[in-house]
Amino acid sequence: MSHKEDADGVCSAAIIKAAFDASSVVLVDYANIISKLEKVVASDKIEKLFVCDLGLSKKNEAKFVELLEKAASAGADVTYIDHHDINKEVVQALKKARVTLVHTVDECTSVQAYSKYRKKLPEHAAFFAAMGALTDYMETRPIASGIVPRFDRQYLMLESTALSYMISASQHNDEFLVKIVDTLAKMKYPHDIKDGFEIAEKYAKKVANAVESIKESIVELDNLAHAPSTVELSSSMVVNFVLGSSGKPAAMVYKLKEDIKSYVVSIRGSAECKVHLGRLVNEVASSLGGSGGGHDRACGAVIPKDRLQEFIKILDGKIS
Repeated sequence: MSHKEDADGVCSAAIIKAAFDASSVVLVDYANIISKLEKVVASDKIEKLFVCDLGLSKKNEAKFVELLEKAASAGADVTYIDHHDINKEVVQALKKARVTLVHTVDECTSVQAYSKYRKKLPEHAAFFAAMGALTDYMETRPIASGIVPRFDRQYLMLESTALSYMISASQHNDEFLVKIVDTLAKMKYPHDIKDGFEIAEKYAKKVANAVESIKESIVELDNLAHAPSTVELSSSMVVNFVLGSSGKPAAMVYKLKEDIKSYVVSIRGSAECKVHLGRLVNEVASSLGGSGGGHDRACGAVIPKDRLQEFIKILDGKIS
């Protein structure tokens, strides 16, 4: 079970599938971690369960630990691989639940998965770890910096960007996302994915057409710029445009998901942002009945429909 919204999560899934010949791949977003995990744990007897690249929040961490403990108690070998911030109490609870924790904030998840199971993997699997590190902006970290230079940088950037665009364009097509994982797990490249580059090309054209419309909808506050994500692009991509255009320490985009009566929010910080956004967003979102968290300059949240403006106001006041 892995994150479906970016290359790090998808590459982590491919690495685990290749290392252990996994029989089933479940890809999820932050809004449905618990509901999908509940179904996985309630399914037929599981021998091994890997959960990758899925950061926790105050709202879901207790239930997450409970479900992993339930799987472990039923005899499953449970491993959680992640690079998001985890509080000490959750770490202790996971260990008590006999969950193997592979975690550091210093390396992306796919790099950690590759490093942990390298002996079980073909040499080519390092390419997936390199793609995860590059697209998560973590290619200069200690382990990643030894993996990324193994490959021609321009080729790695081409394949990584194409993969990211395929993933972003296919968020409503889980079947295709699993197909990506299956193809990579066979030690093939993104360009080997049937119709993949055509999907990436169409998405690139959407990106080009969306830039101007995004600029027109940006609202700039003291420390935060925000905009609705009304274009057919991934929120993580849109928020980077907002951050770059505004010049503010942080930027945020949001999109309403009526099925959960909440806004899905993506947030990025510039070099001028002095607060740890992941921790701040976790705290603020939880206080408003939502959830959130992530890295120091890149994070996300799910905010109840009627609390969005309150969330924006509090966030702007706490960012410096």
